[in-house]
Order: sequence, then structure tokens, then C-alpha cells
Amino acid sequence: MRAASACFGFQEQGTMIAAASDVFWNGGAACGKRLAVTCTGATNQGVPQPCTGRSVTVKIVDYCPAGCRGTIDLSQEAFAAIANPDAGKILVEYHEFIHDKLCSFAGSKIKIRMA
Repeated sequence: MRAASACFGFQEQGTMIAAASDVFWNGGAACGKRLAVTCTGATNQGVPQPCTGRSVTVKIVDYCPAGCRGTIDLSQEAFAAIANPDAGKILVEYHEFIHDKLCSFAGSKIKIRMA
């Protein structure tokens, strides 16, 4: 059984999706935003070089509860596209699409965990 997302209920949004933490959520304003996400490194010693060297575009479809402050939870498919799933948590750089144009933001390195 599939759970409803905070943004789109039970409406299918594909597999390249993510949940936003309080830092990005902004009362639901993050819903539907698209981010280009690239792994930049490991957060632990378990998988010292987790990155695949690829980027993935994800759509924010859900809210990640208070326990994941400062992070974005990627779907398993999105995480596996940019990093070894065994890493569980990685550092990333992201860029937001605004009006279908890719925009860069300074200091956009955050931790990502796999949902």
C-alpha cells in the first residue's frame, strides 16, 4: 500500500522524488519544486567514495518530519542514481529549477539521506 504525500496525496509523481525538511518546506511552498542534485562526498567512513559522478533531477512531493532538519530525503531510485545506496547519507550540491531554468545558489551543500 502506498502512502499519501503531503503535496500531492495519492497522485502518482514518478520515482525521482524527494521530501523536504523544515529548512526547505516553507509551509508547503516547496511542493512541486525541482532540484538538480549531485553527490559531492561521504558523511561517514562506511563508504568513503559513494558518489557515481552523475546528477539527478528530483521533484519535492513530501514533507520530511523534524528529525531530518537540514536534509532532503531522496527516493531510493534517486539516491541510487547519484550514490552507492550503502552510504545511506551523503553530501550534495543542489540547484533549483525556476521557470524551467537551472539556477545556482551559493553554499548549497547539504546532507541527503535515502528515504
